[in-house]
Amino acid sequence: MDDPSASNEKCTESAVDIVAPTSVAALAATLDYDTAPAERDALPPLWHWIFFRPIVRQSLIAEDGHPRKGSKGTFLPDLGLPRRMWAGGRLRFTAPVIVGERITRASSILDVREKQGRTGKLGFVTVGHRIECLGALAIDEEHDIVYRELSASAAHAPTAAPADAAWQRTLTPDETFLFRYSALTFNAHRIHYDTPYVTQTEGYPGLIVHGPLIATLLMDLLRRERPDAVVLDFSYRAMRPCFAGNALHLCGQPSADGKTVELWSKDHEGWLGMSARATLA
Repeated sequence: MDDPSASNEKCTESAVDIVAPTSVAALAATLDYDTAPAERDALPPLWHWIFFRPIVRQSLIAEDGHPRKGSKGTFLPDLGLPRRMWAGGRLRFTAPVIVGERITRASSILDVREKQGRTGKLGFVTVGHRIECLGALAIDEEHDIVYRELSASAAHAPTAAPADAAWQRTLTPDETFLFRYSALTFNAHRIHYDTPYVTQTEGYPGLIVHGPLIATLLMDLLRRERPDAVVLDFSYRAMRPCFAGNALHLCGQPSADGKTVELWSKDHEGWLGMSARATLA
């Protein structure tokens, strides 16, 4: 394809939102907390993903539930590849996002690449987000998205998950859990709630647990184990899909000096689903 650097300047968008306490309380309930961060509290890391929802008219939604390429409300490029999923990302947390406050986000396309993989044609898009709260940069984020052909496998060759977790929490994501997170993020991608579609059209064995939900659960494990920790940065990479109805093991291993934490998910067969790392203050 053409060099994306020539057109990336035009691939920008801005958005404004409010860190609504009701939305924060809804995510807290979904993550199984009795109480939620209150107004004027700092928002936990990664909870900002439920804001800046993609508001697109119903008539502009494609068969898969995503906004149609080129629709108002999405600035992602059309690479001619129908599957689109979260692949990973990197975030720096420089100031708190405050519950109840106005937040702004400036987004831009940082990179577009295409290549021929073992399972077919692939596209990789990196989007940058700069989120401000109370006039200060709060989150500097790079988000990687992978595009695939419909017939291509979405999984890497299985990798065994590490066996040395100091922390572990196990849950079994079900249809209700996935539906609630989809509703919170206004995500209509049918692979997360429509079993006939995901199995018959996209060829997966079941409903897929959202990549950002798994990353949020890994960060939540850190929050439960180290409630006073201040996270400076966080990186994550999706390795293998997790499916509803199967056990999801959330694991963590802090470094000896306590400055970093390795985090990962593994499925019911012991395969690595997502790997992540957090740096602490």
